[in-house]
Order: sequence, then C-alpha cells, then structure tokens
Amino acid sequence: MRKLVFVIINYNDFNTTKRLLYNIKDYKVIDKIYVVDNHSTDESYSKLKKLKINRYEVIETPVNKGFAYALNVGAKKAIEEFNDVDIIFSNADIIIHSNEDLEDLKKTLDKRDVGLVAPVVYENGGLNRGWKLPSPKEEVLGNLPVIGKRFSKKLHYKESHYKSDYSQVDVISFCFFLIKSEILEKINYFDEETFLYYEENITASKLKRTKYKLLIDNNVTIIHDHSVSVDKSINYINKFKILKNSQLYFESKYNNASSLEILLLKLTIRLTLMTLYVRIFIRGGLKK
Repeated sequence: MRKLVFVIINYNDFNTTKRLLYNIKDYKVIDKIYVVDNHSTDESYSKLKKLKINRYEVIETPVNKGFAYALNVGAKKAIEEFNDVDIIFSNADIIIHSNEDLEDLKKTLDKRDVGLVAPVVYENGGLNRGWKLPSPKEEVLGNLPVIGKRFSKKLHYKESHYKSDYSQVDVISFCFFLIKSEILEKINYFDEETFLYYEENITASKLKRTKYKLLIDNNVTIIHDHSVSVDKSINYINKFKILKNSQLYFESKYNNASSLEILLLKLTIRLTLMTLYVRIFIRGGLKK
C-alpha cells in the first residue's frame, strides 16, 4: 500500500502549526509528518524542533524563496525517503476532523486517472470547492475596481456541479490538497518563480496537459482559518502587489495572454492600486 506523507508549510507561525500537528499526530493513515519552516524570522524553527511527536521531522529552508519553493522542499524530502508516495500539502491554519477523512481522500487520490485531490474547504463563512481556469480576458475583467468581483464569480462552478461524491474541476485551493509524487515529477514540481499566489492556476495548467484529473471529494470538509500566517507577515498593499505580480507571470507564461491583454492587465492593476491607496488614505493608514 502506498505511503502517505503530510507536509505542513510554516512561516513565523509556531502556535498555529503546533495546533495542526497535535490535530493529526495520532492519525494512523499518516506515515510521516514534515514541517517545512520557510526560514522564519522568529523562533518558530527552534520551537518546532523541540516538539516530541512520533513520525515527525522539521526541515528549515536556507532562505525564503516563497510558497512553491517550500512545497518543493517538502516534496523532494518525501520522495527521497519513500519513493512513490502520496503527499498531503497543508497550510498551518487548517483543522481536520478525523483520520477517516484523510483515508477517504487517499482512496480518491489512488484511483488510476486521478492526479490531485482536495476536500471541500470551509473558510470565510463559505465553501471553497475549486474554480475554472480563467481566460486572459476574464482576468482583465476581474481586475476592474468595484465591479471586478462580479466577473470573478463566473469562474466558480454552479452548486449542481457538486452533487455527486466527486467533482472534477480545473483548479483547487492549495491551502490543503493531495498529490501523487510521480505526478509532481511529471510536471517538474511546482514553479518557484512566484513568491506567493497563483500556484494553483499554474499547477492546474501543467496538469491540463496530462491525462490526470483534479477532483474535489465532496464527502470530506476541512476548516481553513484563512490567511492567518500571511496576514501576520505581509501588509495589505504588499499582499496585493505580490498577488498581481504572480497573475502577470501566470498569464504571460502559462495562459497564452497576448501583448495587448498583458497591457490591459497592467492598466487595470494600476487602477485598482490607486483605488486601494485612496481607500486606505480615507481610513487613515495601512492595515497591519
């Protein structure tokens, strides 16, 4: 039977990571737990090393090159130890209900034509169950201030799409997902050119060129305390800039955006940024 490795990405968030570790430490389906500390600037790494948990190992990256880089560090360590293996990648701010939920997800992943699986994610008072890959035009429209959210909603599937046990989607959330190691090797791992954001769309674009499916397991739900780690470390404007730099990279390298579409994306990004600065000025300063 294939092994299952659980990889948690930590950055300056020891308490949240510890909560998840104690959530899963007795789950029998897990063969090994790695925490990849992405070169935290606080005492996270030293505190994580002191935890006495079975089947657990903490890895410190020599530098913080971003989220995809940390995912690759965990993936390569798992493959080095177990060869062909199923891997769970998880943010620190996740709550899992049971060992049986992970068993269910693993069984779904181990189907022959499945490359990547995610549960239903409860976050921000709603459900995240994947989305459609956007066209460059849809990205431009989604960038428009005020009305852009209306266009972005069209990328989500209708409720009827999730009536069966499993639903095939274009893209899944990377806060928590499972993938086969051989699929990772086939797509040459995660693209490390983005520091944060759009890893989902980039990986989905890579998988679209293969025969493997991305599935939502509608029988399993996890809780995501959304952006706990990120919000502690990056202010509002910087987060927006990182997001949009990743968007431009995705569109130019993976989504076949034309030079005109790239120009329009840049213009809409600048327009939204100006709107954000005005809002922040009115409210009296940047969010911390």
